Amino acid sequence: MTGNPFPLGKPELLEAYRKMRTIREFEERLHVDFGRGDIPGFVHLYAGEEAAGIGIISHLGDGDRIASTHRGHGHCIAKGVDPVAMMKEIYGKRGGSCEGKGGSMHIADVSKGMMGANGILGAGAPLACGAALAAKYRKKGEVAISFVGDGASNQGTFLESLNLAAVWNLPVIFVVENNGYAESTSRDYGVAVDSYVDRAAGFGLPGVTVDGTDFFAVHEAAGEIIRRARSGGGPALLECKMVRFFGHFEGDAQTYRGSGELDDIRANQDCLRKFAAAVTSAGVITAGELTAIDHQVLGLIEHAVVQAKAAPLPTAADLTTDVYVSY
Repeated sequence: MTGNPFPLGKPELLEAYRKMRTIREFEERLHVDFGRGDIPGFVHLYAGEEAAGIGIISHLGDGDRIASTHRGHGHCIAKGVDPVAMMKEIYGKRGGSCEGKGGSMHIADVSKGMMGANGILGAGAPLACGAALAAKYRKKGEVAISFVGDGASNQGTFLESLNLAAVWNLPVIFVVENNGYAESTSRDYGVAVDSYVDRAAGFGLPGVTVDGTDFFAVHEAAGEIIRRARSGGGPALLECKMVRFFGHFEGDAQTYRGSGELDDIRANQDCLRKFAAAVTSAGVITAGELTAIDHQVLGLIEHAVVQAKAAPLPTAADLTTDVYVSY
């Protein structure tokens, strides 16, 4: 095939793959190191969901804000947060994104527009509304995005935020990362509607559902919604149907999974494999170029772990820093 059939040029496609691979290897390494007992606290992994995070956030700049979830590592990497600083943060070390005081579930980097992961389900939605309100006043065309999962979409804070965003016509996009489970509860058991888009309609918001394992489908849908929000078109909802490769949290026995479900997910619903197959079959990128990125990313992750293990722990004096904002 001659030419490039994709809406992105080769450099952008390579960068998208690099970021997706970085998320994957970052999470796979955390899975191993957490199992060894090297990492303190609780960890929730984003592996398997990379196409959604990168497909959406690749449309954003540092001035655009996102509010993440307890499963926030992928959003951080997609938004440009330094993986080495992230690894130090997750290890609870100084030099981390939050100087080792936030950990996995509260990792943030406001300089990149990453307002933070959040251990409270649905709590990011009103924060995104606040960021969108500020963007509306600044009139620079900035947007805010709230990421929630299946379970958080049932929280009152999320539903109230949909209404508030509609009433104030805010430049905010609500992304429902529908991986089929709210912790261990099947989406089919805990949600009355067939699609989260139906809920958006109840608040007067447009919505669209896409295959969250298809980077190109997510990228296209997110691009249209984000452009609409930037031009004053108001809020919208994007549902990404996706899969997660690991349990709700590290240590989850996943007894709620069906027989062979995880094997099927890994074999047939891997967003990185889908992306690689698409770009190589089109002749835009070679398998060798992707393999080179794989090796580079593995080197980056190893470097991040070495740096994190060598970094010092926070001191008692660090407890009183970053409490109040200085103007």
